[in-house]
Amino acid sequence: MVVPSTPRIPLERMPAVLCERLRPRVERLSYLGEFFQVAAHQPEALAGFVDFTEALKVTLPPRLVETIALTVAVQTGNDYERVQHEHLALKVGLDLDEVRALAAGEFPADRFSETERAAAALARDVVAARGGPCTDPYDALEALAGPEAAVGCLMTAARYLAHATMANTWGLQPPVASPLEQEQLRV
Repeated sequence: MVVPSTPRIPLERMPAVLCERLRPRVERLSYLGEFFQVAAHQPEALAGFVDFTEALKVTLPPRLVETIALTVAVQTGNDYERVQHEHLALKVGLDLDEVRALAAGEFPADRFSETERAAAALARDVVAARGGPCTDPYDALEALAGPEAAVGCLMTAARYLAHATMANTWGLQPPVASPLEQEQLRV
């Protein structure tokens, strides 16, 4: 695979307004992800993407967001995002076994709520549908959690699918090790 050699833009060369939007991520992760360094070639669009992401995170419980993010990352082979969200999932309270299950594409009923399992089913369908309708899993989620949650979950899955398309096109690799790999080394 030939990886595009799009130049990376360091944080200090980004417009001030974009730097401010990215600063919380840099502080949380202790690095500026390569995704943002490439996408910064379109600073206004990247700022909107960040705002879109943050707006969705405010409306959905963190476990639900991480369930969707990891499901899409695994289904699309987006290792860059998968590793980041393995770390984030642990930070928001999922345990190692739950993160392992999500990374394996499994959603056991004794570990995940019915709503989380329905959101994961929707996320899998969003990836498989490649832009087509996902009516059945959407309707099932809406019946369980209501329209506000279902719309938020669908928009979140679509956001992570968009990220996967870009990250995989740019050939981005995780900047840090997976916590699951780190755990295997300790055993």
